[in-house]
Amino acid sequence: MLSTFFTPRNLLSNLVQLLMVAAAIGGAYYLFLSTQENLAARHIETGFAFLSQEAGFPIGDSLIDYQSSDSYGYALLVGIINTLYTAILCIILATVVGVIVGVAQVSDNLLIAKIAKTYVEILRNVPVLLILLFVYGVALAGLPSVKQAVEIFPGTFLSQRGLYFPRAIPEDGFIWVAMAFLVAIGLTILMVRWAKKRQNLTGRSLPLFWLGTAILTLVPLSVFWMAGGPVSWDYPALKGFNFSGGAVFRPEFLALVIGLALYRGAFIAENVRSGIMAVSKGQNEAAAALGVPPSRIMRGVILPQALRTIIPATTNDYASLVKDSSLAIAIGYPDMVSIGGTMIGQNGQAIEVIGIWMLVYLSINLVISVLMNVANKKFQLVER
Repeated sequence: MLSTFFTPRNLLSNLVQLLMVAAAIGGAYYLFLSTQENLAARHIETGFAFLSQEAGFPIGDSLIDYQSSDSYGYALLVGIINTLYTAILCIILATVVGVIVGVAQVSDNLLIAKIAKTYVEILRNVPVLLILLFVYGVALAGLPSVKQAVEIFPGTFLSQRGLYFPRAIPEDGFIWVAMAFLVAIGLTILMVRWAKKRQNLTGRSLPLFWLGTAILTLVPLSVFWMAGGPVSWDYPALKGFNFSGGAVFRPEFLALVIGLALYRGAFIAENVRSGIMAVSKGQNEAAAALGVPPSRIMRGVILPQALRTIIPATTNDYASLVKDSSLAIAIGYPDMVSIGGTMIGQNGQAIEVIGIWMLVYLSINLVISVLMNVANKKFQLVER
């Protein structure tokens, strides 16, 4: 191996590579020393011991109980949970928007196709930050005041303060309902596997969607009824200048979810459109010749084959959506970046906090990548 290293053909390229590695190591070492000197000059301690100190600042929107007397670590946990919550919800909504708009782009109805195409072209070419600011500062700011809140459903109110709705409070016996739901999921999986084996043997298919929906709905509802309805409801009520009781989606949260879902939904819609166009037209014609309705052709023939094209591109959009959620700081939603920024302003532990940000975003996107790669393998053509 050393003999090949010193050959005239490889010597120059190998020396250049060694110099580049040495320069990278030297640059990293210089950056480390410079950072240590700057931290020492500002009397900033390094390490993660600060996470056990009292945070001392409030958080307006938290999925878990939080007090300003809690530690920095707990406050950062609140931000991480908020980031995960919004990312998952945005991914679901963006996927729904993307599929609907993507299918609409290839619709035979010219008006629907043009509207969908216009939506995609506008949303894809406008910065996501502007979309968030528009939704938060224009669309939601135009909602009525609290005293003139719109009652969408009984007990559900929409105003400038957010969306207030009844909150379910589990009581004794609700654990049986939760267990029944888990059993229903298991039964649905077994039913799907049995139906696929039956279809392979007989060629007859079953309405899996409706059967699965029935199992997931009827089994928990039956247990819920037999347990005597072990749930009470806390309804929001207008008291003074705001609602009290119930649960709420605040304007910052609504703006973040709506803005990111609409923005990334446009990109996913283009993935769906390109995936549908990649499917041979002969598939559509063959299904139509057999008398299959157009809606079922799209749902059962075209889209399953299009997934092998849609999934790889959509993986990148999911990862970008998670990273775009950091823009929540611009509209005041307390996500991980916003809470971490407050911590940096108080104690100056920028390196540690930024390192935690990087680790969390990297972990989320790696999980998304693994799950999407598993799904992608399921839909790829298997050659013999």
